[in-house]
Amino acid sequence: MNQPHLSLTEVEALARRAHEGQTDKAGRPYAEHLAAVAEGVRARGGSDEQIAAAWLHDAIEDDALTPAWLAGAALTEHTKAMIRAVTKRPGEPVEAYTARILATPGALLVKEADLAHNADPARLAVLPPATRDRLTAKYTHTRTLLNLPHQPH
Repeated sequence: MNQPHLSLTEVEALARRAHEGQTDKAGRPYAEHLAAVAEGVRARGGSDEQIAAAWLHDAIEDDALTPAWLAGAALTEHTKAMIRAVTKRPGEPVEAYTARILATPGALLVKEADLAHNADPARLAVLPPATRDRLTAKYTHTRTLLNLPHQPH
């Protein structure tokens, strides 16, 4: 029996609840990052499934939700596949991570929006210089492996 899929409004509310109390590296509420990535996907022409994946892109990785929850969630299999693709696994080489993203239809757009927000100079500016430099190099390397332009837009 098929359950109806969650609407984008329901996915957003779920993601905001799941990440409640979490902050990003700059101390901002984590939901701001999720909203920015979802908007980045929408602005790049992403589908509702990709926008849903954007809202939940860090939920498993950050232990806000479990893999078992995702398996049974009222989301399309395509959305679940994109979430799994962009979820980093402990000890996983970045090359394997980026290959999985490239092999999963729709996941690249979600990761592109995530990287663009992560590399936003305004977000990076508030971090200590060593952290900013380390993250900038990390994001540039990931963009290279994903064949994305080096200047996020």
